[in-house]
Amino acid sequence: MTSLFQTAPAVLVLEDGTRHVGRAYGAHGTTLGEVVFATGMTGYQETLTDPSYAGQIVLQTAPHIGNTGMNDEDPESRRIWVSGYIVRDPSRVVSNWRADESLDDALVNDGVVGISGIDTRAVTRHIRSAGSMRGGIFSGDAAAIDADEQLRLVREAPEMAGQNLSAEVSVAAAEVTPATAERIGNLAVLDLGVKQATVDNLAARGFDVHVLPQDVTIDEIRAIDPVAVFYSNGPGDPAASGDHVDLLRSVLDDGLPFFGICFGNQLLGRALGLGTYKLPFGHRGINQPVLDKVTGRVEITAHNHGFAVDAPLDGEFDSPNGYGKVEVSHVGLNDQVVEGLRALDIPAFSVQYHPEAAAGPHDANYLFDRFRDLVVANLETKKNA
Repeated sequence: MTSLFQTAPAVLVLEDGTRHVGRAYGAHGTTLGEVVFATGMTGYQETLTDPSYAGQIVLQTAPHIGNTGMNDEDPESRRIWVSGYIVRDPSRVVSNWRADESLDDALVNDGVVGISGIDTRAVTRHIRSAGSMRGGIFSGDAAAIDADEQLRLVREAPEMAGQNLSAEVSVAAAEVTPATAERIGNLAVLDLGVKQATVDNLAARGFDVHVLPQDVTIDEIRAIDPVAVFYSNGPGDPAASGDHVDLLRSVLDDGLPFFGICFGNQLLGRALGLGTYKLPFGHRGINQPVLDKVTGRVEITAHNHGFAVDAPLDGEFDSPNGYGKVEVSHVGLNDQVVEGLRALDIPAFSVQYHPEAAAGPHDANYLFDRFRDLVVANLETKKNA
């Protein structure tokens, strides 16, 4: 691995004109995206390969990154998805026996432009005050581009609000993972950026998991005779995903049980008739406290979202789109953001966070069991009807 002090120069430029000069890390060149911070102290491989980070330049708040390298067993998808990567102190050596390559080499191989050696704490504090914003990393020869030109490029980059990125991360054709426990039936998973750990958890609950392209039709879903439908996590603005909302309304109209996580939670909210909005700097990390209002239990959970559902936190309310009573099932304890929805008159629920959490924690893994129980109960009701 190249010594930090032998690498090419690099600069991080934010859309408000803030500049941080450091050293190149990963591939050289120019990259643009929304600059966000992730607070996980472990699991950077899972973060990098999470499709929900498409279009974003991710800053790790943990200062020392890369010491465990990258391996072929832990990726959450087929590639690294972040648009750029920001770390303070990249490890000079890889010291884990499971490593197949260094993080630096993995970034180069996937063409991910990064920067190291900057004050990541200062950038994090700035984003927490000013909100997530567009930014650019210019490394190698691109670091010498005129500062005004660099800023112009950043300000011309698209904002995350209004973007539909599902087509960039979804599978092109259906992929099936057989159940690894007593079989319940076929599960239709709309791939909006699904992670492998999610597929594995669903298969372990008895589902034959059909991961479907994001542009699948309701007739194509019906054709696999599903016992339920699942919407995955993913990048982008839920307000720009009208087709996915319409598809979900057809699913709900068919009476199929539904479970959604992260982006899927936001889309359930919109299908029920609720609004969504952009958070100032989002929730990203593996240490977010959430209250499960059903059990009264506080869970430490894994998050990666920049948008949230707008709904009343207390009591039941009527779905504006006619799906009966709904309640907020989970609430974020840091800022009182809606972290889960539960429909009371139809078999549908969702959470804003990631219960599969391959890098941990696993406090919320029970939600897959709750989904399985919901599906089994629905099948029993149909059989006895």
